[in-house]
Amino acid sequence: MQRLEQQFIDNQWVTSQGTRLLPVTDPYREEVIAEVTAGAPADVDAAVAAARRAFPTWRALSGQQRAVYLDGFAEALTRRRDELMRLSSTNNGKVLAEAGIDLDDAIACYRYYAEQARQLDARQGQRVDVAMAGVEARSYQEPIGVVGLITPWNFPLVTSAWKLAPALAAGCTVVLKPSEVTPLPECALAEIALEIGLPKGVFNLLLGDGEGIGAPMSQHRGIDKLSFTGSNRVGEAVMRAAAEGSRGVSLELGGKSPILVMEDADPEQAADWVMAGIYFNAGQICSATSRLLVHEAIAEPLYTALAERIDTLAMGDPLAEGTDMGPLTSARQREAVQGYLTVAEQEGLVAVRDARHRTLPSQGYFVAPTLYRDVPLESRLWREEIFGPLLCSRRISSEAEAIELANDSDFGLAATVISRDSARAKRIGRQLEAGSIWFNGEQLVLPETGWGGFKRSGIGRELGPWGLSAYLEVKHIVGPE
Repeated sequence: MQRLEQQFIDNQWVTSQGTRLLPVTDPYREEVIAEVTAGAPADVDAAVAAARRAFPTWRALSGQQRAVYLDGFAEALTRRRDELMRLSSTNNGKVLAEAGIDLDDAIACYRYYAEQARQLDARQGQRVDVAMAGVEARSYQEPIGVVGLITPWNFPLVTSAWKLAPALAAGCTVVLKPSEVTPLPECALAEIALEIGLPKGVFNLLLGDGEGIGAPMSQHRGIDKLSFTGSNRVGEAVMRAAAEGSRGVSLELGGKSPILVMEDADPEQAADWVMAGIYFNAGQICSATSRLLVHEAIAEPLYTALAERIDTLAMGDPLAEGTDMGPLTSARQREAVQGYLTVAEQEGLVAVRDARHRTLPSQGYFVAPTLYRDVPLESRLWREEIFGPLLCSRRISSEAEAIELANDSDFGLAATVISRDSARAKRIGRQLEAGSIWFNGEQLVLPETGWGGFKRSGIGRELGPWGLSAYLEVKHIVGPE
């Protein structure tokens, strides 16, 4: 069993000041595969100090120079792709095919921000048109400083790439805390930093939980900006901590995303897209389209098509070829999802498919893929983020009703619209209150397009040029010509 009692600070592994150890579990075999330090505030102090020392030199490099290191991350991840796929599947529970998609997304993100770093050079000192005669104004974009990055357990290496790549491209130095549930894949980033010769202190990796690392990071005055992805409860705590010192935050939080299936949709094709939107990664996706709004004219054919597909989902060892859905990532998450199954029973929800329709594997933190029909709007399962393979559905009778119910949510991260008429799907999409809208397809998250949500789904955007801007301050120099 692997034992990690060290932190990666200033380009070396140093003994953590924390005294507690945390188990890291294989969610399929239900075995502890590693123990990692819970970390301590002194670790945060040391990492922040290293990042602050490194910042003046790192920010002084050109974007072209920083791009070389970002390309280095991409190349190293490419070389280690198969190894990291297996490690991610073992630590997280996702099937190998999904882990491969994750690695490819992370690689593309580093490549994209390498190019963004190069382009940043050309944008420095651009002249701004002003109405006042005899006045010159020029704009610059400067790195914010030392940034604290806190990532979740559902997409190891992906969510860290979304934060780390633009932060480094902007010229920031970094303290990264991966989830204590899935820390093993992220440890590869420290190895890669050494391999590519990243300067000391630019990237620091802290292993630990919220008590040992997360809270001290959020409260640390030496950190100029915090970027957090995770639950609303913890995100709000991070935001409160950042208020001390008026430090910036980016938050990517919860979702309760709708998928709208209009009456002109093909039920068989729609069923494939609905399945991908909720059962990928066992439903542990912040953008999971967990509210199905289907026109009454095709509801029954769609339910039949979904039931057939749910019945054929192969659940089992995520490392085995042919497995469609692995276990939930932790016993704690399985318990949380099972709590919603109890609520569903208390509320009298009608299941098209649930655990009564299949036998679960004998080991692993599995929850059966579940579909409820005609779920009341006041149901907790309709309103709250579940983060598991539970799909709630309602029939609608018009486009207007679909839009109204889709927007009737505290969240606004994503949505999908399915219609044979692409122009109609896009028109509906313009009326939905969410940051990412897909139509007639699966969820495509591209490095060039922004990621983030409306309402309680967060503050700010990741990916695209907006992701880079999250780590930059705008400066203008104005004076006589």
